[in-house]
Amino acid sequence: MPINLSKVETEAPALVSLAKQAAVALEQRGLGDASAAVYLVLDHSRSMQPHYRSGAVQRLAEQALALCAHLDDDGVVPVVFFGSEAAPAVDVRLSEYEGVIEHLHVRQPWGTTNLPAAMRAVVAHYRASGSADPALVITQTDGNPNSRRDAAHTMRDVSGLPLFWSFVGFGDRIEFLEKLDSLRGRRVDNASLVHAADPHAMGDAELYDGLLHEYPAWLEAARAAGVLPA
Repeated sequence: MPINLSKVETEAPALVSLAKQAAVALEQRGLGDASAAVYLVLDHSRSMQPHYRSGAVQRLAEQALALCAHLDDDGVVPVVFFGSEAAPAVDVRLSEYEGVIEHLHVRQPWGTTNLPAAMRAVVAHYRASGSADPALVITQTDGNPNSRRDAAHTMRDVSGLPLFWSFVGFGDRIEFLEKLDSLRGRRVDNASLVHAADPHAMGDAELYDGLLHEYPAWLEAARAAGVLPA
């Protein structure tokens, strides 16, 4: 769909600057007319507590919403929190973004890092939505999953679906995310990685560059493999 800032200007004027940067990143990759369902998956393990307190997770939600405003005209990002289990997706809207992560995450228990459960929850939600567009799944975590074997199996299992997993690694423990990014045995390469060692030090343009830099290649490969319509 054409880049259009009117929805952001009306519903979330404080996010206009972010939306403009998202537009630039999309245009640079030939995605100015692209459509996608944008998801946000958030680690709610105990080690994530400082990132919630600092506002880093709220900022990521705002960045996701600004990107969603261009890719999905409903301006809604389903958010999935995961710890020891995955919580049901909660819709976050442009019109109600301020403080939304603090409001939502306090309802969730702190847990471990059950990444595969979160991935399966996104797949179930996407299938139930009936969306005809591909999904860009922004998936944030700060450490290794409970089961690396299960996470790798799930990554391979979902590689034939029209979902692209853009991982955002907070902190320094990203070794397993790097392995997922280059994992063998997938139908198509369905993942990328942004390393935000200090999320507050990463600029918006840098984040968008990281989220999108492999997405056009995935679209092309997914169409060639029959994962997306040609």
